[in-house]
Amino acid sequence: MRVLLTSFALDAHFNGSVPLAWALRAAGHEVRVASQPALTASITAAGLTAVPVGTDPGLDAMVKGVGDSVLSHHADQSLDPDTPGQLTPAFLKGWDAMLTATFFALVNDDPMVDELVAFARQWQPDLVLWEPFTFAGAVAAKVTGAAHARLLSFPDMFMPMRQAFLAQLGPGPAGGDGEQGRAHPEDSLGQWLQWTLGRYGVPFDEEAVTGQWSVDQVPRSFRPPSGLPAVGMRYIPYNGPVPAVVPDWLRVPPTRPRVCVTLGLTARTSEFPNAVPVDLVLKAIEGLDIDVVATLGAEERALLTHVPDNVRLVDHVPLHALLPTCSAIVHHGGAGTWSTALVEGVPQIAMGWIWDAIERARRQQALGAGLHLPSHEVTVEGLRSRLVRLLEEPSFTAAAGRLRSEAESEPTPAEVVPVLERLTAQHRAHGRRRLGGTSTPCVS
Repeated sequence: MRVLLTSFALDAHFNGSVPLAWALRAAGHEVRVASQPALTASITAAGLTAVPVGTDPGLDAMVKGVGDSVLSHHADQSLDPDTPGQLTPAFLKGWDAMLTATFFALVNDDPMVDELVAFARQWQPDLVLWEPFTFAGAVAAKVTGAAHARLLSFPDMFMPMRQAFLAQLGPGPAGGDGEQGRAHPEDSLGQWLQWTLGRYGVPFDEEAVTGQWSVDQVPRSFRPPSGLPAVGMRYIPYNGPVPAVVPDWLRVPPTRPRVCVTLGLTARTSEFPNAVPVDLVLKAIEGLDIDVVATLGAEERALLTHVPDNVRLVDHVPLHALLPTCSAIVHHGGAGTWSTALVEGVPQIAMGWIWDAIERARRQQALGAGLHLPSHEVTVEGLRSRLVRLLEEPSFTAAAGRLRSEAESEPTPAEVVPVLERLTAQHRAHGRRRLGGTSTPCVS
């Protein structure tokens, strides 16, 4: 079958799709990856075939222009609908309006959507797998009659939040709740998708937001309930297009506990701010009887006033090679870093301060496999005391091991491919009936 993957142009949101793309290719399926030109090099470096569409989305310009207000609106804000008093109607309305205008419509702008739809019409994919904020993938699928699913590589806090928001709105005029081809008039995301689909003569329904199903790479302990169909899949670390080379020093077992410190790659390559002071992290580690490997770029190293004797600075080392030698990891809370540490069974200190990073860190702590360091406690003592606990209390390592076993119980990407084949055939058959026989499935 022909499979079209699509993600907006940010490595952190694309990388989670690479192992499944490899599995589909290895099973004999045709795979194309569509994104803005800024992601082309990352797609081809992953050994995949790129389809550049539209123009680069200008995320850096958005962060420079409105980023501080966007981030402050979400800083340390719980996104769990079950947390009393957190997701008020005013917050959810602001969340929907702000993210639709400054993010969703930006990374899925008209040129990107138009060129993606044009390619889909020409190539006729059987299945579209889309990064959960790349709604252009859902639009292209609905226009062409392809089966389509979201591909999740981080806990899906977005969906229960949207469900809570729609429940607060209630039915719109004339049944305008997304079920009769019309979005609720106060639903900014629905209204934008309704307008976008309408340009191609396709009515809106909530499937443009939810997909027909989701492929979920997050362990069950971290999946928020949504009631939507999902296919579980094991997370396989892919740490991006940077060189994955095992250095000589990593081939020698450490003689004392090794701790990885990383603040992620996104802050290096974009204007997205890093809320963690680099100097503070190393000051918190100084004097401890441990070996520290800190993966810091040149700009991050330039912020250092002192490097302790027990710290090795490296520009990059593949996390999936480093972490099996580590007793703990201290990181910024990013999804790729968190997921890689989880599947390697390493206790974590996650300095999650925004969006779903907060819930990942809190849940990790609740399960006993790590500790959360919220932004108001990012101090030398706050970090140092947590790291000492993580290294001295064996319960953290045991809990991290249980989460690793849970992750390993999920089917591999190769094992998920036949499931996707069956679901694609089912949804394509339904699409043929709905479209009067104009869609032709091509399932291997």
